[in-house]
This record gives sequence, C-alpha cells and structure tokens, in this order.
Amino acid sequence: MTTLSEILNLLFGPDPELRQIILTTLRMSFASTAISALLGIPLGVLLGGNNFRAKPFVYRVLHTLMGLPPVVAGLVVFLLLSHSGPLGTLKLVYTVTAMVIAQVVLITPIITGLAANIVSVKAPLIRETAAGIGLTPWRAVLYTVYECRTQFVSTVLTGFGRAIAEVGAVQMVGGNIQFKTRVMTTAIMMQTNMGHFDIAIALGIVLLLISFVINSLVSRIEETVGMA
Repeated sequence: MTTLSEILNLLFGPDPELRQIILTTLRMSFASTAISALLGIPLGVLLGGNNFRAKPFVYRVLHTLMGLPPVVAGLVVFLLLSHSGPLGTLKLVYTVTAMVIAQVVLITPIITGLAANIVSVKAPLIRETAAGIGLTPWRAVLYTVYECRTQFVSTVLTGFGRAIAEVGAVQMVGGNIQFKTRVMTTAIMMQTNMGHFDIAIALGIVLLLISFVINSLVSRIEETVGMA
C-alpha cells in the first residue's frame, strides 16, 4: 500500500521524468486553451450575436462537434499529420505540437458553443445599445466581448479543464513518448496498467492540485473583472 511519505517523495523528489511530465502537460494545456479561446470566442460572438437563415443548422453542427469523441479527433489529426498524410512533410506527428492541434480541434467547438449561448442571451440589448451610440460592427463585437467578459472567463476555464484531462487524442497523436510527449493523464493510465499505483496516485494528486490552483486563480479573476 502506498504511504503518504512515498507519495510526497515522488512529488517533490529528484525525479526528472515527473517534472518533465508536469511541464509538458502545462505547456500543452495552456497553449491549446489559448489558441482555442482566440478562435472560439470571436466565432461565438459572431454566431450568437447575429441572425441568419442557416443559423439553426450551424448550431446543430456545432453541438455535434462539442460532443466529438476524442479518439475521432485524434484519428483525424493523426491522418493529416502522418508521413503519408497531406501534412506529413511537416513531421509533426508524435510531437507536443500535434497534441496541441488535436486539443484545439476538441476545445474550440466547446468554447464557441458556450460563447454563442452566452452572447445570444445578451444580444438584443447589446445590439440596441450599439446602435444607439453609433458603434461600427467591429466596435460592436469588442463591446460584446467586454459585456460578457466575466462569463467568457468561465468558458475558457471549461476549455482548460477539457484540455488538461484529455487522454485519447493526445495518446494517439503524441505517442506517450518518455521525456517528449508524455503527459499526466497518459502517464496515469500507463502506470496504472503496469501496476505502479504509487506513481499514478502521485500524478493524480498533482493533476488535482493544478486544477485547484487554476480554479482559484480564475475565481479571483472573475471577482476582479466583475467589479471592473
């Protein structure tokens, strides 16, 4: 049975692999969340703040992509980046970049859908205000982002939670390579299958601690933004 001292030794000991796994996980999760937010929030604002004939169909497609199985996203990205794929010359398969791309495919529809739902509730009032003060379409988009800023913080946090907890897609395109593409979730799965429960528990604790710290920081940001 794993003792508390053994878990603490794994967490704070001199193990270079554990530090590499944690750093790779954070690098992948932050990068994919940032890219997805930069893509998803403007798309969500445009979708939720405008009415057009194909909007119900776009929503159906978007909701389908929000529930996209990770292994399907991983398969698509792998086929694109593999040596025989159209982007094979880039040699990105089994790299952190490939893992980020797979994460972006998964997270962007989620952030877009949540942002669109948030904006659609406030859209009538925002359009009326924007028209009243004579804002250009571009300034109206910026005004919409400003008005929904608190909710968008929670939306980005949801995307980060999906990124840091992902297994299937990153395993497929990253290969779980030691000291290169191994992240906490794939390492937990591998160590559990090997019967190394002490390492799996240590990584699980780190994952929970990171999630707690990020949630605490985001809660503080929400309070600050909400008071602004």
